[in-house]
Amino acid sequence: MFVLWLGQFLLPAHKGGDDPTRHFRLEDYLTEIAVSPDSPFVGKTVSDVQSDENYHFTVAGLIRKGKRVRGAIRNEVLKKGDVLVVRTTPEELVSIRTHANLDLHPVKLYGVTKKVEQKENENEDDDGSDLFVQAIVAPRSDLVGRTLSDMDFHRHYGAVVVGLWRKDGWLDQEMSKVKLRANDVLVLEGDEEALARVSNDQAFLMMVPFRAEPRLHGKAWLAGAIMLATILLAAFNLLTIEMAALTGAAAVVLTGCISPHQAYRAIDARIFVFIAGAIPLGTAMQKTGTANLIAGWLQNAVGGWPERAILLLLFAVVAVITQFMSDAATTALFAPVAVALAQALGRAPEPYVVTVAMASVIAFLTPIGHHGNLLVYGPGRYKFSDFAKVGAPLTVICAVIVVVLAPLIWRS
Repeated sequence: MFVLWLGQFLLPAHKGGDDPTRHFRLEDYLTEIAVSPDSPFVGKTVSDVQSDENYHFTVAGLIRKGKRVRGAIRNEVLKKGDVLVVRTTPEELVSIRTHANLDLHPVKLYGVTKKVEQKENENEDDDGSDLFVQAIVAPRSDLVGRTLSDMDFHRHYGAVVVGLWRKDGWLDQEMSKVKLRANDVLVLEGDEEALARVSNDQAFLMMVPFRAEPRLHGKAWLAGAIMLATILLAAFNLLTIEMAALTGAAAVVLTGCISPHQAYRAIDARIFVFIAGAIPLGTAMQKTGTANLIAGWLQNAVGGWPERAILLLLFAVVAVITQFMSDAATTALFAPVAVALAQALGRAPEPYVVTVAMASVIAFLTPIGHHGNLLVYGPGRYKFSDFAKVGAPLTVICAVIVVVLAPLIWRS
């Protein structure tokens, strides 16, 4: 309830991902899909294609024998040689390009670029996320007012325009016949030489990466089943949580839900740096006797204190220590101290042991305090301080609840 009500005011509103290139992200690109003889669209109506859950794009127009089909096209039966003018997301654009039986019309016209051909010949593991780049038409460019066919873009630059984005207006015509405007964004596919020619041309304001990964919609159920199986394996202690997570991660790669390239890029190195620093720190506290020394100071300092004040101090110390040690190690270390402290004070040990046990799992203050924190640390683009902002008040609330209720439930 705390996170639902107050968390939204304490945490930054991030949408995931920490790649600066994702800040330049657009939607609704115009592109064209050629209906080839082996296309899954042959024999289907435009309405059938749009209602198919395997594809996520909006059909804006239909080109047949070089001419645009006028009027309603929903019931038009698609034939080989037809061209669908569609509006789609970056992810779906990449998915279409990498789909075995779908062809982007510009690519079919001008052939596979050297970059893609080299990847295919070398059998590189690639998810298609770096096939394209984006070029922005400069405000005073000589391209403004001209169409791609007028300037023979492919012959001039050697790159293929596979998509087009415009800030205002609904584009529903062939890309080759669209008159370019300032700030139009062209999605290009080409080799390094071709893209260098575009980059060096003052007709373009800048070039930025096209960041998108293909969506394997048919694998969604499989990814969900693997995730559920991973949770159940850990929940029923059939595997340790580490082995269950590792098995699940391997399964999504082996089944093709994600590529090894995507899996590698999803690894956040910062998490491993934190873990590498936390493990030696926890070990050092145990080996050098630092934790035992803290426990001894605590026992000597609380003589004559009210019981709830002692429990509050015990909770605070354990809650801080558990940020750097595992909950099991923290409990094992402080439980004997809690029992000895209660006996020395002539109190029942149960409230003290419960306080230690509860404080050991209150690991909200740092991203390294619990593996659950690490899971959201990278994807949520949180900072170290974000955990303290939310974790500190949440820790105080838990401390008050434990300190108040423990002596009432387990009376001395």
